[in-house]
Amino acid sequence: MKAIALIDGEHYIPVNKSALQQLRDERGYDFLAAVFIGGWEKIGTPQDLKQLGLPIIIEKNPLEGIAKALEEYKPQVVVDLSDEPVVGYIERFQFANLILSKNVIYEGADFCFTPPLYLDIAKKPSMAVGGTGKRVGKTAVGAYTGRVLSGQEGRRDINYFPCIVTMGRGGPPQPEVIEGDKIEMTPQYFLKMSSMGKHAASDHFEDALLARLTTIGCRRCGGGMAGVVFTSIVPKGVEVANELPCKFIILEGSGASLPPVKSDAWMMVVGAHQPLQYISSYMGPYRIMMSDLIVLTMCEEPMASKEKVEEMDKLLRHINPKAKVVHTVFRPKPLESLKGKNVLYTTTAPPSVGKIIVEYLEEHYKCNVLAVSHHLSHRPKLREDIEKALSEFPQINVLLTEVKAASIDVATKLGVENGLDVVYMDNIPVTVGGDGELEELIIELAEKASQRFAQRKIGE
Repeated sequence: MKAIALIDGEHYIPVNKSALQQLRDERGYDFLAAVFIGGWEKIGTPQDLKQLGLPIIIEKNPLEGIAKALEEYKPQVVVDLSDEPVVGYIERFQFANLILSKNVIYEGADFCFTPPLYLDIAKKPSMAVGGTGKRVGKTAVGAYTGRVLSGQEGRRDINYFPCIVTMGRGGPPQPEVIEGDKIEMTPQYFLKMSSMGKHAASDHFEDALLARLTTIGCRRCGGGMAGVVFTSIVPKGVEVANELPCKFIILEGSGASLPPVKSDAWMMVVGAHQPLQYISSYMGPYRIMMSDLIVLTMCEEPMASKEKVEEMDKLLRHINPKAKVVHTVFRPKPLESLKGKNVLYTTTAPPSVGKIIVEYLEEHYKCNVLAVSHHLSHRPKLREDIEKALSEFPQINVLLTEVKAASIDVATKLGVENGLDVVYMDNIPVTVGGDGELEELIIELAEKASQRFAQRKIGE
């Protein structure tokens, strides 16, 4: 394997030289160069490093030296022979993010970071929609992206004829196709799916309902620090998409895990409410470095102050100056009229934003929200909340719910059993700042994906 070594001046030169030779002998590494990352205690001058018999890269900032080595020598592995106090845990995660973003292995004495494997199997242009965690609004943004690219949202002259491939912890054992543009997805439909043992609130059902597109549901298990999944059937799902009449594939991630299939463009959904260290530390920067477009969600009080949003924006641009960044907030959109209705609303949103959502629903959809449950992802508490609300407010005649978690097997089921109209709800990302309108940035990204796909095919 072609390799680059990271060395420091806390080791004597003969020690570094011996270690390099041992790695050549035992592992077959072909060292092309070394990056000197600091420390001069056991080294006289930079000239002394020539004793290693390798080109030596020295920059004031070790990250710049590593970046230079990666660009110039294009190694398969970077071997870290340095140690504390020159480099510690924080610095090594910084190194790992940079190295993995170049699809190179980063190895040390007792660790090995392997870059995610993205299978190059899509036969159509594709775009990945990833996230930096659960409940950042990734599925809502994914469905919105589908509507934009199919001409259902905003510009009607746009149609990339997309389909959506999802992956989730509750997905089916084999790729499952839902023709959201052809079937009527009523509460009875969802209950029927649930009675058949399907997780009817899984992302592909949600996307099919909200985007009115063909979706392909896949399952996955486990999630690594860089977004790798232990197991998934996403590649099988993409093979199904290859055979469908759609012309563009939207690959939707799950939580902080990324689709294990090569895409032509990356959109990353980041919650403004998330701790800054989730983005700046550990493997957070890797996800940002991969991105062409970053959608910063929940950019309002009480989720995030103006100062926090600005700080997050600055951090994102520092990590990836080339990516576009757009600020958004979510606003509810019932799929049916609520005018004059008395509503019980169930959601995964935290209680801190309940007042904002209720006021928006009442003002824009002329309804009366009499009760709210924020326990859509907690079945026992959700049942308790619904039963309590129906007892206290017998005039409730509509159950409004997101399509997530227990929205089908608990919320919809109880709603129907109690004679309520069940109405499903979308969460619409609304642009409030950044580098442009989200709709236009999505179209721009899709065009970029199409161009990259065409260029790759020409290259083949």
